[in-house]
Amino acid sequence: MPTILCVNPGSNSLKFDLVQTQSSQSRAGEGHRILTGVIDDIGKDTSLVIKRGDEQILNKKLSGGDFNAAMKAVLEALDHQDLSKPELAAVRVVHGGDSFQQAVEVDEDVLQKIEVRAELAPLHNPNAARVIRAIQQHRMNLPIAAAFDTAFHHSVPEVAWRYPLDLEIADRHNIRKFGFHGISHRYQLDQFCYLTGTPIEEASLITTHLESGSSVCAIRNGKSVETSMGFTPLEGLMMGTRSGSVDPFIVPFLMKHERLSADEAIHLLESKSGLLGISGQSLDTRVLRKNTDARSQLALEMYAYRVRANIGAYLAILGDAKAIVFAGGIGENTPEIRRYVLEGLHGLGVEVDAHRNEDVMTGDTLLSSPNSKTAVWVLHSDEGLQLAHECSRIFSGTT
Repeated sequence: MPTILCVNPGSNSLKFDLVQTQSSQSRAGEGHRILTGVIDDIGKDTSLVIKRGDEQILNKKLSGGDFNAAMKAVLEALDHQDLSKPELAAVRVVHGGDSFQQAVEVDEDVLQKIEVRAELAPLHNPNAARVIRAIQQHRMNLPIAAAFDTAFHHSVPEVAWRYPLDLEIADRHNIRKFGFHGISHRYQLDQFCYLTGTPIEEASLITTHLESGSSVCAIRNGKSVETSMGFTPLEGLMMGTRSGSVDPFIVPFLMKHERLSADEAIHLLESKSGLLGISGQSLDTRVLRKNTDARSQLALEMYAYRVRANIGAYLAILGDAKAIVFAGGIGENTPEIRRYVLEGLHGLGVEVDAHRNEDVMTGDTLLSSPNSKTAVWVLHSDEGLQLAHECSRIFSGTT
């Protein structure tokens, strides 16, 4: 059972899991998590926290530093734990463009392609590259693989991935829908098929990844055929701080009337909009659901409305969806959001056990009533296990 260090670099955080996989496993859920950890607020005074299950086994103070220092601290901390040493590092990369359709072993060419995509994922790709270079520096003999959030969506047909722009200009700049959160959507697909006994090639469902970054995916015959995020992770649903899809004329309008540069206008849509922008208080639905003020309630209802609108559209695209899956921190842990979303789908034959929906806060649970035309599930999406599974397979002959 190879031991894999799975690394998920965020905009200012570094999450990681130590996972054991079986050489014969066919899905990510068969992997075993040994421990998990995180460093938040990299660059500030912070802490490296490691847990084994619910037990905290390390809480080490860190001062300043960057992603190189953070990754070094993780590697050194793992050296002092009484456990199997990693045989492979697996790194999640947000944007792989059209260069990668599956996980790959990292070499200098792969690393350069990750860095080139920094313009389209500026909060994530540069940090993924920094983490990879830090592992190369501090663990020279440790093989590294990368899995890409965009890879799962390469099956989206041209009618869905192409934007209605001047075709020659779009092709010149490779402007197209790429889609993101593919690692999560793939895990949900496999877990749904496992729980229901559905062959992957027959699976037709809608998966959701609802967190501070949110997306919806339509899957037909086990392949992604439409997804809400696009050229960048800014398109699609309303999110924690991102606006999601808005009238494109808003950008030049804001630049003119608020005297903003292009970068400042995008920053407004990326970092000061969404749940935070509407509520004026928080991007965290756990906070907003406890508030009674009108803006907080409006933010929650707007968020759910846009999820519902996308699910409704994807039900039409698929025509024969067997299930709707809620996953991610919001999807798993916020019954109010699920209720707001599902209330508008009764006319499409979706019926949910209201008491069960209110009771479920996490885990793999069927919410729909027996006579519902489309099943509704809450699934725990485990990106760490999926990352380990995808990356371990490319080394199956060497690990």
